[in-house]
Amino acid sequence: MGEGERFQLGTVGALTLSVVSSVSIVICNKALMSSLHFNFATTLTSWHLLVTFCSLHMALKMRFFEHKPFEQQAVMGFGILNGISIGLLNLSLGFNSVGFYQMTKLAIIPCTVLLETLFLAKKFSKRVQFSLCILLLGVGIATVTDLQLNALGSFLSLLAVIATCVAQIMTNTIQKKYKVSSTQLLYQSCPYQSATLLISGPYLDKLLTGYSVFAFKYTTEVTAFIILSCLISISVNFSTFLVIGKTSPVTYQVLGHLKTCLVLAFGYILIRNPFSWRNILGILIALVGMILYSYCCTLESQQKAAEAAAQASGQARDGEDDPLIGMESGNAAFNKRPLYGSKGED
Repeated sequence: MGEGERFQLGTVGALTLSVVSSVSIVICNKALMSSLHFNFATTLTSWHLLVTFCSLHMALKMRFFEHKPFEQQAVMGFGILNGISIGLLNLSLGFNSVGFYQMTKLAIIPCTVLLETLFLAKKFSKRVQFSLCILLLGVGIATVTDLQLNALGSFLSLLAVIATCVAQIMTNTIQKKYKVSSTQLLYQSCPYQSATLLISGPYLDKLLTGYSVFAFKYTTEVTAFIILSCLISISVNFSTFLVIGKTSPVTYQVLGHLKTCLVLAFGYILIRNPFSWRNILGILIALVGMILYSYCCTLESQQKAAEAAAQASGQARDGEDDPLIGMESGNAAFNKRPLYGSKGED
C-alpha cells in the first residue's frame, strides 16, 4: 500500500471516528441534560478534557506514542484559547435563541475561509465556495427556526466565532509547523484547556442555569451517564485533532454539519422528535453540498498530486539529460577514489 493510499485510509478512519463518537456523545449528553436535568455543560466539558488527559498520560506511560515537547508558550496559548472558545460557545447558546446559535455555528465556515485567505494566503476554488454555500443553505433551512437578536448575545456570538476559527486554524498550523501528531498536541494542550474550564465552568454554568454544580444531587444514574460521556469524549477530542490535522479546519466544520444532520435524523428515528418537510429539505440540500464539497476536494487533491508527480519526473529527466551533472558526478567519483580509498586499500 502506497503512502497516498495509507493517508486516504487514515483520513477516512479519522472522519468515521469523529462522526460516530460525536453523534454518540450528543445522544448521551441529551439524555443527561434533558432526562436527568444535569445542565452544567461547561463543567462537564472540563471533566471530558481532564479524563482525556489522564487516558493519554496512561497511553504515554505504556509507550503508545512519544512525548515531543515544543514551544511552551504556543501550547499554553493554544490550550487557553480552546478553553475560551468552548466557554464562549456555551455563553452564546445561553444568551441567544437556538436559531441564532445555529446561525453562529454556520458563520464559523465563512469566517474560517476569510481568515485563512487573508492571513495564510490559502486559496479556495469557486467550486469549493459554491459547494460550501449549498451546504450552509441546507443546514440553515434544517436547523434555524427563530432569530431573536440582542446586543450582548450578538457580541458573545461574534467572540465565539472568532475564537473558534482561530483555535481550529491553530490546530492545523501547529501540527504542521512543529511536526507533532494530533495525539502529542492534544496531550500537551489538554491540561490548559481543562484548567481554563475547571476554573470558569462552575461560574458560567451558575450564570446560565441559576444552579450550582456542587449542589446538584448526583444519583447513580447521573454518575453513570457522566462517566459514559467522559469515556466517549476521549475519542471525540482525539478525532477532532486528528481530522483537523489530516484535512483542514473547513473540512472539520463541514463534518460538524454532517453530524448535526445525523443527530436530527436519529432524533426523529429513535425518540420521535418532531420533524417537518423543512427539516427533510434542509438535510437533503446539506447532503448535496457535502457531496459536492467532497468531490471538489478529491478532484483538487488529485490535480495537485498529478502536478507534483509531473514536476518531480521533469526534474529527474532534466538531471539525466544534463551532461554537466553527469560529468561532475563522474569526476567526483573519480577524484574521491585516490584520496580516500577503500577499506581494502587502506
